[in-house]
Amino acid sequence: MSGTGQQDEYKWTFGARVIANQIDRAKWRNTLTYRFHPRLTAGVEYNPLAGKVSPLANFVALTETHKRPAVIVGTSSDRIGTPSGQSFYATFSKNLKHATKLPVAPYVGVAYGTYEDRLRVIGGLNVNYKDCWSSTILFDGVRVHPLVNYARGRHVVSLVMERGRNPGASYSISF
Repeated sequence: MSGTGQQDEYKWTFGARVIANQIDRAKWRNTLTYRFHPRLTAGVEYNPLAGKVSPLANFVALTETHKRPAVIVGTSSDRIGTPSGQSFYATFSKNLKHATKLPVAPYVGVAYGTYEDRLRVIGGLNVNYKDCWSSTILFDGVRVHPLVNYARGRHVVSLVMERGRNPGASYSISF
């Protein structure tokens, strides 16, 4: 969300993402989630060009401390580029700013995708810059997708480069 602490007052988040040169399921994605608890969100993903609806859920099983990473489990549609399927994941994430004085937060985990019926190692790195800017490098177990993010209040805009070459954008608003 915004990184401003304001997300606690919002329960719903709507997001939309478009990516060029993709299969129908990945060209246009819409999500709507509800925060039931500070550690639990759930909702739906709708891919209108493919006519697909799938569940979304994210649960922070273990919160991060100065010494311990967070453990997060969840589900979403399978990775970008797959025409169908659901993904189930578990990740460890840790903001390393306290330990390294650098504004970085890596994550690593595993995801099981039903489309390919296999387990993949996933990971990424988030780098926070001044003000409302950050960048994220996502590895979905097959491909790398860099993003540049701008978060202000309840709005987040991201520029996506799927596989580093197919441009896209996403927007989300919390309410």
